[in-house]
Amino acid sequence: MTKVTRRSFIGSTMAAGLAVGTALKAQTAQASGTSETMDELYKDGKLDVAAVKQAYFDMLARFDYPVPDLLKTDAFWVADFNQGDILKLGMGGIFWINESGTYGTHGAKKYAGEFRDSTFGYLGHEIFLLPGQTLPEHRHIGGSEGFGPKMEAWQVRYGEVTFHGEYQGEGTEVELSKLPESKRPWGYGETWMKSRFGVTRDARSGKPYILKDPESWHGQKAGADGAILTEYATYHNHVMFSKPEMVFASTGH
Repeated sequence: MTKVTRRSFIGSTMAAGLAVGTALKAQTAQASGTSETMDELYKDGKLDVAAVKQAYFDMLARFDYPVPDLLKTDAFWVADFNQGDILKLGMGGIFWINESGTYGTHGAKKYAGEFRDSTFGYLGHEIFLLPGQTLPEHRHIGGSEGFGPKMEAWQVRYGEVTFHGEYQGEGTEVELSKLPESKRPWGYGETWMKSRFGVTRDARSGKPYILKDPESWHGQKAGADGAILTEYATYHNHVMFSKPEMVFASTGH
């Protein structure tokens, strides 16, 4: 029989504790979908785009999401909206389609119907959100190009998302104050924030959330595992943010 001394007992206990701690850390990283820290995602005050993209790819792998070749190009973009807080506020995205034009002058230019001089526009978009990450409050307005306000809807493909907005357009939304703190958006409580209501969707339901109110302020926040959303929308042109001086860019770029 091996003799157990006080020193060996303490040593074995500490080793076991370290092993458990390491295992818990690994489990936590796996559960959250990302183990990156802010220091690893910013270098010399500049967002490390490659590192952030890798964080998204790690999440996609956990979701078993098939990564097409196009997603490995510059068509896949990331942004922290110049806030320097990518793990809490930001997004990754790709426009599969963002097509616009005039019916009569598009394609083979053979269309001669009644809408030949009318403009059209449509969008196919994928949005990627890290665990707990908020896509900031914004809105889309019509512009000088002849398009009306962007109308959009989102379908959660993986994970869970809480949608935030100004109104109860769908009727199922509840006041943000009644949501758990973990589901309230980045910026909640700030004077510039316009959203007052929220509703949660997950991939299991398959039910899209539709933004029914044109030019209304809205945003999204991912659940604890992160999320992938498919967006169906009219042409994406003008975007405005409710937070003063926020821009669609990344810190240091």
